[in-house]
Amino acid sequence: MMVLADQVNSSPEDIGANLTPDEIKDSLGSLPGWDLVDGHHLHKAWTFQDFSSALDWVGHAGAICEKQGHHADFKLGWGYAEAITYTHQSEGLTRADITLATELDSIEGADMS
Repeated sequence: MMVLADQVNSSPEDIGANLTPDEIKDSLGSLPGWDLVDGHHLHKAWTFQDFSSALDWVGHAGAICEKQGHHADFKLGWGYAEAITYTHQSEGLTRADITLATELDSIEGADMS
């Protein structure tokens, strides 16, 4: 459901209700590699050639989070980075999470092999 990903404004007033299970399922179809965990949050891991590349990617991801006003949780190590996103205010997934996941996938530098 690309309409959800196209709605970038994720201010607290505009986040809206949690997505329905069908909306989540539809959205995951356009988010390769993202997993729904416990019906509550989205998770994805990326691999990189080294620590510096992973750190650079997380820096870009952080800038996207700041721009959107919606912040993921990150885990970083040698050759990998992970992101978990959900809307803390509603304790579930909203269109802000789908938008953020889409934007994180647009960052170049991960080893997609």
